[in-house]
Amino acid sequence: MATPRGASCACHSGLAYAACCAPFHRGEREAPDAVALMRSRYAAFALRDAAYLARTLHDEHPDRSQPEAALRRSLHADRRRYPSLAILDHRSRGRTAEVLFRAGVLEAGRDVSFVELSDFALADLEHGRCGWRYLSGVLLPVSELGPLQAPLQIDAFLALAAR
Repeated sequence: MATPRGASCACHSGLAYAACCAPFHRGEREAPDAVALMRSRYAAFALRDAAYLARTLHDEHPDRSQPEAALRRSLHADRRRYPSLAILDHRSRGRTAEVLFRAGVLEAGRDVSFVELSDFALADLEHGRCGWRYLSGVLLPVSELGPLQAPLQIDAFLALAAR
């Protein structure tokens, strides 16, 4: 998971990795909000940081039922490339939040990009701390969205997903 010193962050924020997602990945700090957690998870997929991906799953996420070693193996096995990320919309409601994003993803040279509406919740951690955790998501392949008349927002995405 090593990244060159001064390298751009894999979350495509435009910041250097050391100043962006690295402190989250190393466990030095928690992501301050759901958008930052989502960006850091995308970067972790790109860097194949299975430990971080497992650590940032909410306790209620279905994958939590797997043994930790199996979960990490499945997350590390990903051989996709992650060339782009765009945050489309987000909203917070107290201890929960939603983030709508477009993830650029290539698998064996094939575009498998998608738009996902992710749900996040604040979880109680050790020593009285709280941290955002990934709870669930609904995704649609970009290829199924068709041409959009306006920038995609959460309510419009939910209408498309319900079709």
